[in-house]
Amino acid sequence: MQCSKCGNPKVIYKRQQSGQLLCKECFIDSIEKKVIKTVKKEKLLDKGDKVLVALSGGKDSVTTLEILNTFRERNIIDICALTVDEGIANYRQDGVDIAIRHAERLGIQHKVVSLKEDYGISLDEIMQRDNHKGSCTYCGVFRRTIINKAAREMHATKIATGHNLDDEVQAIMMNYLEGNINNLGKLGAKTESDAEEFTVKIKPLREIPEREIGLYVVAKDLEVHFDSCPYAMQSFRGEISEVINQLTQKHPTIKYSTLRGYDKIKPVMKKEFKTDYAHGRCERCGEPSSNRLCKACSFLEELGV
Repeated sequence: MQCSKCGNPKVIYKRQQSGQLLCKECFIDSIEKKVIKTVKKEKLLDKGDKVLVALSGGKDSVTTLEILNTFRERNIIDICALTVDEGIANYRQDGVDIAIRHAERLGIQHKVVSLKEDYGISLDEIMQRDNHKGSCTYCGVFRRTIINKAAREMHATKIATGHNLDDEVQAIMMNYLEGNINNLGKLGAKTESDAEEFTVKIKPLREIPEREIGLYVVAKDLEVHFDSCPYAMQSFRGEISEVINQLTQKHPTIKYSTLRGYDKIKPVMKKEFKTDYAHGRCERCGEPSSNRLCKACSFLEELGV
């Protein structure tokens, strides 16, 4: 076998959807070029942006940081990073330590914030409660609130997350099956709001499959935290992921076709269904909220924290 691009006989990867064979160098180059293409096509970055990377220490966030740093090296943007410690024993600290080392390696501003310090309760403690709603429900809401607040404090103009193709397709299917049109309308490469309290969110890895990101960090010899969250497979997202991956075995392009289909109908959805962004203030924390309490504080009240 030979690399489809350069003829190198040392092939490391065959793209399932296209049959393309790639050597190590051409594979790395293809990932970086595809991310840069997404950035340009979706107009994710503007010159002078300060981008906060949500840096967990996992493969997706480290890849996001690594590729966005090429824009920083060309003096197009500045970068800072935030790591959220959810408080998961025997899992989270390794990722936090790796994130710290990457920030030090690149010499960028970096902050670590924990759920325990900010909200007085860790995810492990929440999951010990009989009345919990599921790990991802709390984790997603608390993380988004913390990251958005940190972006303002660190004067970031954009928030970059490591959502990959698999993540995006899972989110599309989850929100559709649950009938959550409001959240479905907020998906996409760039999320913006008229409310100044919300920082623009971007997803540079949106068109890269999860397995290719895993191979990318190995090929680049990047230190990452490969362990999966111990709560992940207990979630609805975990169930959806399993179904989609099973379908992909017989239909290799189904993730891309789902993404392309969503992108085509999103403009119609935005026109027909007005996406609801909070314009009021939470009575408890002062963060944006359409109700008396924001979602995070509503959860805290239910948990008695």
